Amino acid sequence: MPTLATNRRARHDYTILQTMEAGIALSGPEVKSVKAGHISLNEAYVRLDRAGNAWLVSAHISPYPPAASRQTQYNPIRERQLLLKRAQLNSLIGTVQQVGLTFLPLSVYTKGSLVKLELAVARGKRQYDKRAALKKRTVEREIRSAMGRR
Repeated sequence: MPTLATNRRARHDYTILQTMEAGIALSGPEVKSVKAGHISLNEAYVRLDRAGNAWLVSAHISPYPPAASRQTQYNPIRERQLLLKRAQLNSLIGTVQQVGLTFLPLSVYTKGSLVKLELAVARGKRQYDKRAALKKRTVEREIRSAMGRR
């Protein structure tokens, strides 16, 4: 499963509570562009509509250059439907009603010939939580380097 793109800010700014896998409804040239790594998950999030569908919002997929002549009205940041089972959607709808929780894409990867998205139910971190995490990583890095020198 080669990872095509990751949302690095998500793990820094949010506490990940639960993860799940979803498919993405893409057009043919979009699939080729994503498999070439031309996707950005920065500023992307997941929105649930009233009909119970999940949508990936603000993910940027660059146009596939060989198909550019056929994609005259292409919008690289259009909303893309996420393919989830009804039970997964119902659990997401239940958690969206809790205050302070959001749905974020963590990474895009291939599974066989399919393009999959790793979703997370997350809660935003406070500024002091971020500082504590940075301090913990720094201490662990210093311990590893000290042990390596022994």
